[in-house]
Amino acid sequence: MDVVLWGVLPYLVVVTFVGGLVWRYRYDQFGWTTRSSQLYESRLLRIGSPLFHFGLLFVIVGHVVGLLIPESWTDAVGVDQETYHAGALWIGSVAGICTLTGIVILIVRRRRTGPVFMATTRNDKLMYAALVFAICTGLATTVIAFSQGHDTHDYRTSVSVWFRSLFTLRPDVDAMAAAPLQFHLHVLLGLALILLFPFTRLVHAFTAPLHYLFRPYVVYRSRDRRPTPGASAPRRGWDPVGTRDRDTSTHR
Repeated sequence: MDVVLWGVLPYLVVVTFVGGLVWRYRYDQFGWTTRSSQLYESRLLRIGSPLFHFGLLFVIVGHVVGLLIPESWTDAVGVDQETYHAGALWIGSVAGICTLTGIVILIVRRRRTGPVFMATTRNDKLMYAALVFAICTGLATTVIAFSQGHDTHDYRTSVSVWFRSLFTLRPDVDAMAAAPLQFHLHVLLGLALILLFPFTRLVHAFTAPLHYLFRPYVVYRSRDRRPTPGASAPRRGWDPVGTRDRDTSTHR
């Protein structure tokens, strides 16, 4: 079972993730959206959305640092293990609480706002459930670490070693199997989220509106359509500075 969970399942999840993104982009580009519901309710959205997104950003950064950076690297720059774990626990706790608070607000908003609830699909409910359980198990590992103090399990000697070994295609199954149950649950829920990612609204995380930087200005009509006699035609937003519209018939 350890070989299946920690040696085979991660690669199956990655293949499904990449294949799902390709399929979604090719055959469901119109569905590649968050299906924004800000039009129906914005008060709770203004509170819950920043809490969730910024909290999640810090959670992801913390996971990247904890899983990818070896213990020897932090020792080399003068960060001892006690300082590292204390910072990880406090920053991780704050980020996790903000993320959990934000998603709870968003779920309450979705349930209490009629049009938003009507637009909620089974896919969305599954996504929210996976997110909540993943965040809760992550916070549970933090609470257990606080309660155990110096006797807590060092995930950098088990989970981190296993995670980095996946990139060499030689997964260290024994390292992951040695981790406590709460880490097993958290990792499995994380893999479930990655598996669901391409098929839910979470896919919008890969959408960056870079075309906004290069699109022409939005031009609004003047309230007075009649130009002042003898005045030159106004410059349009996309015209270079110093040029004028020579077609004066459009202003008559």
